[in-house]
Amino acid sequence: MPFRRDKPVRMKTGFPVYRSMRVAMLMGLIALTAAACSRRENPELLQLRSSGEGPDEFSIVPNKPLETPEDFAYLPPPTSTGSSRADATPQEDVFVALGGTATAANARSSESGVLTYATRFGRSPTIREELAASDLDFRRRNDVLFLERIANVSKYFSVYALESLDQDAELERFRAAGVPTPAAPPPPF
Repeated sequence: MPFRRDKPVRMKTGFPVYRSMRVAMLMGLIALTAAACSRRENPELLQLRSSGEGPDEFSIVPNKPLETPEDFAYLPPPTSTGSSRADATPQEDVFVALGGTATAANARSSESGVLTYATRFGRSPTIREELAASDLDFRRRNDVLFLERIANVSKYFSVYALESLDQDAELERFRAAGVPTPAAPPPPF
């Protein structure tokens, strides 16, 4: 039986379109529609791509410099699970860098007033789970569209624009209230 070619069908434009070509175009249109309507489980509004070849800046933690103690008698005995005086203590280092003392960083007694004030109306023990669920729902409602995903367009800043703080307006509000703002640039003349 010889190969039979589809009979062309004349469209209104006058161009012949073969039946198999129409089926292929219809299948492609259905696949494109299904891909555009698909929803992802965890929407990513900020489209960042990485090859994974870059450095991990958090894996490098510098050690404290070695120093000779005043008296070797006061050194703690070495243990297999104990920490060394040269080990990094990032929380204490940040506390000291911001003007505190290392002993206050360990005691955390200076934070008791702040914690009492912040929790004066009560606190929810499941606040992290509630916020995570709320943010996931927000991201699902504002998910990027199919063509935005293909073009690698980031919708993060436009979606969260209403959630962000206008730093210039807040700075002016603080200055008008008389709150000192030493870290901000000086006001214009």
